[in-house]
Amino acid sequence: MGSISVFPCVYLMFLLACISEVAFGKMVFNVMKDGATADGNTDNSEVFQNVFNKACQSEGRNVVLIPRGTYMLAPIVLKGPCKGQVEFHIIGTLKALIDETSTIDINHWITFQYVDRLVLSGGGKLDGQGPSAWDDNTCSKNPNCKALPISLRFDFVTNSRITQLTSLNSKNAHVNVFACKDMKFDHIHIIAPKDSPNTDGIHIGSSSNIQILDSTIATGDDCVSMSPGSKNINIRNVTCGPGHGISVGSLGGGPNEEDVSGLTVTNCTFIGTQNGLRVKTWARSYASNVFNLTFEDIIMDNVNNPIIIDQQYCPSRNCEKGESQVQIRDVKYGNIRGTSSSKIAVAFDCSKGKPCEKIELNNINLTYYGAEGAVASSCSNVKGIANGQQQPGSCI
Repeated sequence: MGSISVFPCVYLMFLLACISEVAFGKMVFNVMKDGATADGNTDNSEVFQNVFNKACQSEGRNVVLIPRGTYMLAPIVLKGPCKGQVEFHIIGTLKALIDETSTIDINHWITFQYVDRLVLSGGGKLDGQGPSAWDDNTCSKNPNCKALPISLRFDFVTNSRITQLTSLNSKNAHVNVFACKDMKFDHIHIIAPKDSPNTDGIHIGSSSNIQILDSTIATGDDCVSMSPGSKNINIRNVTCGPGHGISVGSLGGGPNEEDVSGLTVTNCTFIGTQNGLRVKTWARSYASNVFNLTFEDIIMDNVNNPIIIDQQYCPSRNCEKGESQVQIRDVKYGNIRGTSSSKIAVAFDCSKGKPCEKIELNNINLTYYGAEGAVASSCSNVKGIANGQQQPGSCI
């Protein structure tokens, strides 16, 4: 009897071991089994690199599992291409190192490159430990300032999804998307204090077919920003604030910049932000184009510049004044409502040399309750039409 009773126990242990390695048709690579230490002090970057390499070189569907606990992580580059699909399932918390070697003149914390069908998920947190580095951000005063790490970089990543994650207190921007295609960000939370420098939520450049859905972004800079080469970007059901709003630009800073086109922002809410919907180009710029932008069903709650096109952008003493050569056209604003914290709720300051064209305002209802008088709009070098309710009265 004794030998018979042992067999089911041994079989059960074997079965559980198999389940831990293969779950629902996926091969699971648990970082703890490769020596990761979740004590909040030990650098796990070498372990994470090794586990990613194993998953990346395996065919089929592969999961890098990061269980509960706190894992310190030095700057790391996880590079494909991979033989199969890789999912990073982050349940625990990843923490960035704060020493100078891991911070100053380093442009990344966690980078994914040349990966197709990547998934980041799990409900975990990425803590960039930004307060340790924000005093080192001198870029507002020094054009030759040294880089600080962006928490998550995606370079040449395709057909991928980032979901159910929280990014806290990045040292620089939280997420940077470069030369990527067909990426979806949904149900993510991006959080940093309103006075934290350059902590953009998601920055996009030279990328197409990017979706940002059902998320909350509260930072010290732009919630979402789009630089040259951003095409077919869809932002829906995002709450932004604090921060600088959703921005296209700055554009025109260099020769032969790629155009920006196909941006759609819908069903979004801005709370106490510096700007709402902003397009900005350098005051003296090179030539490029911005077109086919749509902003619809937007709520503004105490936003300083709810609707703004600024072609005289010059945030420091070092930039040159002059006429912007960026052509802005085919921009639609529909059903924008709420409150402005400044008297000028709609401001179009376009270039004299390249006036804004085909700007369309449909049903704008923005109020201002401050001491400067009735809410107003301001227009310079802009052509377009206004339909339906217009508060403030349209100056187009």
